[in-house]
Amino acid sequence: MFRAVLARFFPVLVAGLALAGLVPTGAHAAEKVELSDGWKPNEDDSWLFDVRSGQYRLGDGVRGYQTPSGVCVDLADVVLALDLPVRVDKKLRRATGWVFDERRSLTIDRDAGEVRSGSRSFPIGATAIRDTAAGWCVDVEQLSAWLDLPLVPDLSNAVLRIDSKEKLPFQLAAERRARAAGIKPAAQFDLASLPQASRPYQMWATPSVDVVASLGAVSDKRGGDYVQARYEVFAAGEVLKHSFDARLSSDNEGVPDSLRMRLYRTDPQGNLLGPLKATHYAVGDVSLLSTGLVAQSAPGRGAVLTNRPVERPDAFDKTSFRGDLPAGWDAELYRNGQLLAFTSPDSSGRYEFLDVPLQYGSNRFEIVLYGPQGQIRREIKQLQVGIDSIPPQQTWYWAGFAQENADLIEFGNRRRGPFRRGWRGTLGIERGLDSRTSVAAYAHSLVIENVRRNYGEVALRRSIGPTLLEVAGSYADDGGGAVRAGWLAAFGETYVRAEAMRGWGGFTSDRFVGNINGLYQISLDQSVKLGRTILPLHFDLRHVDRTSGIQSLEASARASASFRALTFTGQLDWMRTKVPIGPDPPDNVTATLLANARIGRVRLRGEARFALSGANADSRATLIAEWAGKHDAEWRAELGYDKGLDRGRAGIGYTRRFKALQLTGFGEVASDGSVAASLSLAFSFGPKPRTSAGAGGGWRLSSEKLGGRGQVSAEVWMDDNGDGIRQAGEAALPDVPLTAGNAFIEAATDKAGGATIDGLEPFRPVMIGVDAGSLPDPYIQPALPGVVVTPRPGVATRVMIPMTAAGEIEGVVMRDGGNAVEGLGLELVDAEGRVRATTLSEFDGYFLFESVAYGRYTVRPAKASAQLLRLDAAFAVSASPGKATPRVRLGTLALKPVARALAEGGRGATGEGNDTRGPPGGL
Repeated sequence: MFRAVLARFFPVLVAGLALAGLVPTGAHAAEKVELSDGWKPNEDDSWLFDVRSGQYRLGDGVRGYQTPSGVCVDLADVVLALDLPVRVDKKLRRATGWVFDERRSLTIDRDAGEVRSGSRSFPIGATAIRDTAAGWCVDVEQLSAWLDLPLVPDLSNAVLRIDSKEKLPFQLAAERRARAAGIKPAAQFDLASLPQASRPYQMWATPSVDVVASLGAVSDKRGGDYVQARYEVFAAGEVLKHSFDARLSSDNEGVPDSLRMRLYRTDPQGNLLGPLKATHYAVGDVSLLSTGLVAQSAPGRGAVLTNRPVERPDAFDKTSFRGDLPAGWDAELYRNGQLLAFTSPDSSGRYEFLDVPLQYGSNRFEIVLYGPQGQIRREIKQLQVGIDSIPPQQTWYWAGFAQENADLIEFGNRRRGPFRRGWRGTLGIERGLDSRTSVAAYAHSLVIENVRRNYGEVALRRSIGPTLLEVAGSYADDGGGAVRAGWLAAFGETYVRAEAMRGWGGFTSDRFVGNINGLYQISLDQSVKLGRTILPLHFDLRHVDRTSGIQSLEASARASASFRALTFTGQLDWMRTKVPIGPDPPDNVTATLLANARIGRVRLRGEARFALSGANADSRATLIAEWAGKHDAEWRAELGYDKGLDRGRAGIGYTRRFKALQLTGFGEVASDGSVAASLSLAFSFGPKPRTSAGAGGGWRLSSEKLGGRGQVSAEVWMDDNGDGIRQAGEAALPDVPLTAGNAFIEAATDKAGGATIDGLEPFRPVMIGVDAGSLPDPYIQPALPGVVVTPRPGVATRVMIPMTAAGEIEGVVMRDGGNAVEGLGLELVDAEGRVRATTLSEFDGYFLFESVAYGRYTVRPAKASAQLLRLDAAFAVSASPGKATPRVRLGTLALKPVARALAEGGRGATGEGNDTRGPPGGL
């Protein structure tokens, strides 16, 4: 039998290895085929071994011979079977590479008669290597010593067995594949190809409302005794077929302070306003665009219109973040896990992170908001900077005007700064010339220092390798001008950012204020690996020139590290100032430390700022401990010290989260005898979504934020007739767990088959589906991979998810000729062309798709896996599990090698449906 197998496969294997340069051809094939012992390779002594390591079969077989001195095997076949990075050079009569570990180098030098394996060396005996038509046939015992791998030939079963006590790389890889196959990872889908659920805009949609109210009493030895009462109400809904939001906030005496309102439409697909193809427009309280030389992002009452992508940063090398921040809250900004900045609310109740530098590549920003009673809110934004940020043959525009730092409706007399409050506007256009080049032009009208100035600004951006370069210029109507050059680069794990700006003729803008006429900056980000720890480092150097002759040099260094349950970020800032007249002021040096740790059930967060030198610097430190209590409760303890006030303080807080609201109490004492106490209440309310059966309606209360986030109302039912439409007699399915993209949610359907998912990111498409791995009955599965929604703030989008009975699809994949294919990735594709599931074939070629919803499918090999195994990736076979045949047995699927499939011009494989083989052990 083995002779027949050998005779069938030998010509194909020799041809394939010859193409790879491992088998000699022509005259070289006859060289040195006889040794001094008189043995010559012949068909009677030839073998084709299966390579086995435990339950794993490796490669496509190894050729060998039985010789007077023992068994020899073809070295090239062994290299391919074990996937060794070893190159055999027959002309130089050398083989070089390494075995399973880069430190275990291997050199076989036949002319020198020596083998070097790691730190060991072996002589090459007279019969250790024999030349055959296929290549080098190496004695198995000698090869075992050279590779430090026990190879045992079993002639009775034609098997070359590897008896290794340690797990080898290919075994570990097979185990990883097996574990991955058992995890059932979520399939990756193109969201645009999935069913979409949309919510038409309405003339009126009752808003969802978030309410935060607090009452506090303070006895301050420095500021006296007083009572504080604050509230903030945020509402989001729809009116006149537009989204709207409104935010009413009070001062410390509970008197309405400002009312911000906005009417807007946002469409990431850019289908707004007909030929304008806008992605966003708004009137009311808006934020304006920032540019490199003239304008910073500014809030105010006005209007904006743009077709730029919703998540697009204003400038190519920087971006800005702005949001509402009540009194007593703090905000921190992280990029890729590294702290960049922290701030407290300004006089208008906002946080601002302006001109945040971007790195070339992926930028993951996280804004963490900390409330005075332990509240924590997180906002995550992803920004990509690279060649893809320059859209070829596309035109983007932006237009907006606003009265800077003015709310739509203001109460009383709010204190304003002496300068720069007035109406401003910007009009801009950007065009991608090709995949690497774009140009932009802007017109601005700003009020700066109580003087209106008009500007023109142009910019040219170019991608050069792994870098982005932008040069810009601006001219003002008062005769001033400025130029700028910015550069972003990524070299491996090293990120560089450089910027240079220079103005002349008294040029003044948002970028050139405080008499600045020159700014030069370079920063470097580098991640250093210390053992298993990654240490991100950041260095920044900045030089500023002013028209008054004052110059300043600033430098900062920042490092972040994580050690198991401890994460910290440390930053050191230094500034030196030179003045034209008189002595220079002392250098300012400050150190900042932010640390997060978890000790058992307690999470610690510490912030400290120390003034090391300088007259204007201040020192303060805060340590906060939080731990969970019983019944959805949280405790918070806080210690703090402020050197400027020469006061230490200690506080304790308790938060109880109910289903409908969150209640927090907090008390604090200070070292100077001051005391304070507060009580805070937070809740949201909104309309209860209705179902298709008419259930729902009324109002609901929730401790989750409903106004500022998106909502989904999902219905799950058993689709008996498979039409995707719920009929009157089709039953609702309770206790079905739902998913929302990659986010963790605790949502499952109720007795009526309905569930509500809150807290979704507005205007970001997300797939709502069923957690199939958690279903109580594996033979009931979702009929669709999911439904995509683009949530809008404050309103719920309805989603219908049909379920259907499920079956199984099984089969065996073999090479055309008889050998089983192990580790081949297989895909299950539905009738719409979506990959619904993946699996790997086992050591004997068996594969199984479990919990497959009834329908029409195609089974095909994964392209990358088929290419790796040199099999025809065009193979496909259909399967349709249903009520009549819930278990589809595809039988043996014979896959042709790539070279043969191309030569035949066919699909390369057929399915033999009469083979009903089941998995090992039978079913």
